[in-house]
Amino acid sequence: MTPSYFLGVDGGQSSTTALIGDDQGRVIGMGRGGPCNHVGAAEGRAKFVGAVQGCVHAACVQAHLDAAALRFHSACLGFSGGPADKESILREILPAEQMFVTHDALIALSGATAGGPGIIVIAGTGSIAFGRNAEGKTARAGGWGYIFGDEGGGFDLTRQAVRAALRAEEGWGSPTILSEMLLGETGARDVNDLLHRFYTTEFPRPRIAALSRLVDDADGKGDAVARELLDAAATDLMRLAMAVRQRLFRADAPVNIAYVGGVFRSELLLGRFGEMVEKSNATYVRRPAYGPAAGALIEAYRSAGLGHTLADVPDEK
Repeated sequence: MTPSYFLGVDGGQSSTTALIGDDQGRVIGMGRGGPCNHVGAAEGRAKFVGAVQGCVHAACVQAHLDAAALRFHSACLGFSGGPADKESILREILPAEQMFVTHDALIALSGATAGGPGIIVIAGTGSIAFGRNAEGKTARAGGWGYIFGDEGGGFDLTRQAVRAALRAEEGWGSPTILSEMLLGETGARDVNDLLHRFYTTEFPRPRIAALSRLVDDADGKGDAVARELLDAAATDLMRLAMAVRQRLFRADAPVNIAYVGGVFRSELLLGRFGEMVEKSNATYVRRPAYGPAAGALIEAYRSAGLGHTLADVPDEK
């Protein structure tokens, strides 16, 4: 009998990861590629195709499979920004009997819960909470972008830090060391110069979001304003999670809530998030079981009607 192979791909703003599994649920190959979140222009499409094909080819090499001759039984690919502008391209470049193209929150959830019901809170550059119950019903809260949403995400946390620095400089806000830390990190002359730099292409959103770690650093030095900002971000993320819980699960039903994203590297923020979430009856904060590429592979098996438990899953970090 000819063996069947399954593919899971996590396509993000910084990298693309592919996992290949056999027909028993064992991961046999992993590959990485570049970012693949934009496909609008010709250059973006070329980068997208190169990233997907590159990581799948690398996974085939590790699995000792001939990429040119391989046709997957089932493939699931999840992307930041959703599937709308990518699915037709993928069907041209990836041979698969079944293909499921979805958004990154679903595969992150599936990986975090090993395919089970629950909720994932993602707080990287932006933020979103996404959940699925045992009946397969899904719900989301947040994820509406840096202008109208993304509360508690890295960009929003940096924005709040800059606002606090501006208030302190103008004399109507509490003193904070965030001003000098932001200036030192960026090389700006003053807060006014910093603000103008943030409006240029020199500082794309991910770079601004990465500066959110300074808020945690400032809290470690005893800065009261930084502590307030971290507490507020934790509160926002908790509210997103509980909004999804309310829509999908009974009040007394046990629910696991997983977390992922750079913002949760803050021990204070993660601790406060956990404290507030677990005040709700039968609600528990858990580390993710697997990464999003493993979640995509789980969804590939699910699409084929298989409920395999994954084995030999590599670390996606």
